[in-house]
Amino acid sequence: MRVKRTFEIFGISGLLLLTSFNISVPQAHKIKRVVIDAGHGGHDPGCSGSKTKEKDVALAIALKLGGYIEKNFPDVKVTYTRKTDVFVELFKRAQIANDLKADLFISIHCNASPSKNPYGTETYVMGLYKSQANLSVAQKENASILMEDSYAKNYDGFDPNSTEAYIIFSLYQNAYMDQSLSFATKVQKQMKEKIGLYDRGVKQAGFLVLWKTAMPSILMETGFLSNLKDEEFLSSTKGQEYIATGLYRAFKEYKNEVEGNTGDTIDKDVPQIKDTTAYELMNNDSINSVKDSVKEINPKKEILFKVQFATSSSKKSLTSPDFKGLKDVQEYFQNGLYKYVSGNEKTFESSLLLLNKIHDLGFKDAFVVAFLNGERISPQEAVKLIKKN
Repeated sequence: MRVKRTFEIFGISGLLLLTSFNISVPQAHKIKRVVIDAGHGGHDPGCSGSKTKEKDVALAIALKLGGYIEKNFPDVKVTYTRKTDVFVELFKRAQIANDLKADLFISIHCNASPSKNPYGTETYVMGLYKSQANLSVAQKENASILMEDSYAKNYDGFDPNSTEAYIIFSLYQNAYMDQSLSFATKVQKQMKEKIGLYDRGVKQAGFLVLWKTAMPSILMETGFLSNLKDEEFLSSTKGQEYIATGLYRAFKEYKNEVEGNTGDTIDKDVPQIKDTTAYELMNNDSINSVKDSVKEINPKKEILFKVQFATSSSKKSLTSPDFKGLKDVQEYFQNGLYKYVSGNEKTFESSLLLLNKIHDLGFKDAFVVAFLNGERISPQEAVKLIKKN
């Protein structure tokens, strides 16, 4: 019986691979459309705290985030999977983003635990879970499909409560993993360094809403409604504004990085946040040891710009036929992935010239990255350090 069950799972996996993974990588290098997904809604409340429902917190943050983007980037079209308290199936949320050919998908949620102790924010990208905790979060969010009328048909028989069913995600190769990780990292950095929330890290797990999206995508767990202090923060208008502001600033940094913009803009109607704000609103005594000081970067160290053109979960030869036409291929390892770059440019301007050449060779998704003494930093930060020096 167990053999038969395993066979069925692999059968479903094969079918899904044939029908769901035909990803067409977009050729555009501008962030023109963003889809913001407020988790749950309607008869699906998500998790709950002592007085707060996940669906309400997620919607409030989503609308604030979208408003900040619309106000400051009129060239970016913002679409919401929902703007009111309605139920939207998981597959339809991804379908909205795919049909619009969105450049970024942001799904907003709240976390919960049987214990009242866990707190803090974490951001997920699509991938195979690496811990029981990650699996539990994915199972919780994926359970929304059980409220859909035809969930067995819509998700090819996927059972969100079956650990075995998640084997399909080990077969999934996300063409947008690197971009998703980049944005997720920026989100967590904002939450930790600018807002002062506990950083639970960037993680991977099998979320159905991310699995079906054909663009860089993240799912953010903004905090634990099961934790009284997290709930107090997330249920307040001020706390929702701060979370939305952190997401907005991460979006801004990501957009500038993808498009090669180095100039900063003045944000309109976006709350100004001090590093200690979240700690003042929450219980400072209980999480005082969490906040880390921000390390200053020595501007006198060497800064190099490179063009990243490929990412792989497995190591590739630097002379691989996949890299035909490229010179000076280099490799670095980050967030569990092998990343391939070319160039050792001293200025951002010269790196853009190299980027154009690499685009002409057919690597349309290549982009500029920067390194300070061998450690990757954002190109914007690199340019500022060069000017300062």
